[in-house]
Amino acid sequence: MPLILDVAVPVGSYYLLKNGFGMSTMAALGWSSVVPAVRTVWGVVKERKFNALAALILFVNVVGLALSLVAGDPRLMLAKDSGVSSTIGIGILVSVKLGRPMMTQGMEPFLVKGDAARAAAWDRLAAGSEAFRKAERTFSLVWGTILLGECVAKVVGAYTLPIDTMVWLGTVVTVASLALAFFLSGRFAVVPMEKMLEQELAARSGTHS
Repeated sequence: MPLILDVAVPVGSYYLLKNGFGMSTMAALGWSSVVPAVRTVWGVVKERKFNALAALILFVNVVGLALSLVAGDPRLMLAKDSGVSSTIGIGILVSVKLGRPMMTQGMEPFLVKGDAARAAAWDRLAAGSEAFRKAERTFSLVWGTILLGECVAKVVGAYTLPIDTMVWLGTVVTVASLALAFFLSGRFAVVPMEKMLEQELAARSGTHS
């Protein structure tokens, strides 16, 4: 749910409003900024917690609005759209470097599943297991690296391939990148972390029995 609200809704609504309903880039970016803006403010005011992922998406949209003022070159406009991936990717990689992997906000609820015992097991592993923390970092590293790579591929394509080709190929690159990110992050991070959670739960259950 956090990934859907913080990433899928704003990014998806941007493309839907722009390509599906024919809105201008400015209007689409503006309307798609509503959810991340509300999520960011709500986190600070109500939950006393800074929602880094929602704030990053909001920042990306603001940058996009600024870049939309640059008019003219159609290749520049194609390259500009890849700025979303690059900014998110760089933000995620920086968060790993700072020791606060940003994608954890979206992954933790998926693995904890609202269960108090699993949440407690997560906290114990996050505090005491280097293998668990490494897998947590790996999840964000995979996503950050692939999103940044997607940006590079689309920028290169925007300036080397025919514009008509890049219009549809850009979508293919995005879908392929997301599929690869889901596969690799699941294989090398989510699956190991889920196994460690199950082992921690089993060990705690055995201790109490």
